[in-house]
Amino acid sequence: MTTHIRSETANGVLTLTLNRPEKKNALTRAMYQALADGLTAADHDPETRCVLLQAEGDIFTAGNDLGDFAAIGAADAADRPRGLTNPFLQALANATTPIVAAVNGRAVGVGTTMLLHCDLVFVSDDALLTTPFVNLALVPEAASTLLLPARIGHARAFAMFVLGEAVNAERAAAWGLANAVCPRAELRATARAAAEAIAARPPTAVTITKALMRDRPAIAERMQTEGGHFATQLQSAEAREAFAAFAEKRAPDFARAAGRR
Repeated sequence: MTTHIRSETANGVLTLTLNRPEKKNALTRAMYQALADGLTAADHDPETRCVLLQAEGDIFTAGNDLGDFAAIGAADAADRPRGLTNPFLQALANATTPIVAAVNGRAVGVGTTMLLHCDLVFVSDDALLTTPFVNLALVPEAASTLLLPARIGHARAFAMFVLGEAVNAERAAAWGLANAVCPRAELRATARAAAEAIAARPPTAVTITKALMRDRPAIAERMQTEGGHFATQLQSAEAREAFAAFAEKRAPDFARAAGRR
């Protein structure tokens, strides 16, 4: 069974490529697991000095596959998977290997929040970062409620989360969400050169430096808290209305949803 994640290793760099362009690289549970497996394998392989995340097609990722999540939210309690812990997010939080991201086009939801765990981020000149969790009656994840305000400030982060405001490539670089903006044709080469430069550095010093720059206990605690709220919201009347409105291409009526609590 294909997981739509392509894995390749060369010159000390493990490249994980989202390869579901026909579905805008929307992430399924199988894809999350494959990404998590790749990150975990990199952390246990001394020959892998850096991980490069990239995507095929015109969009980095449309975020979570809404079919997966709508099915979970609509399922009877007995049929729901045990827990909604995302293995990829856990692997990102625990990663000891440096991670570089090459973001082409739109990065929606987790496509943006995962970047907060990457050590270098390069975006194409047509990149657009959005975190529209509240629009779907959900809450942010990946410890982004901790990491994003710390990176760009409360007001900007709140606007991204609650109003769904988009951040273009130039603003992403200016705000510190990305290291540089690249023409689309040069994005992969630029990101790969950076990943190989990391791989050429003394690995122990690199690993220690990355660890010192991250508060792993705080990140893990925030992920757990977010995850509990996310699971609750996913099963809420608000979320059912949001997903139904999305599928029916209409504006959601959250007042009506509130009446169904």
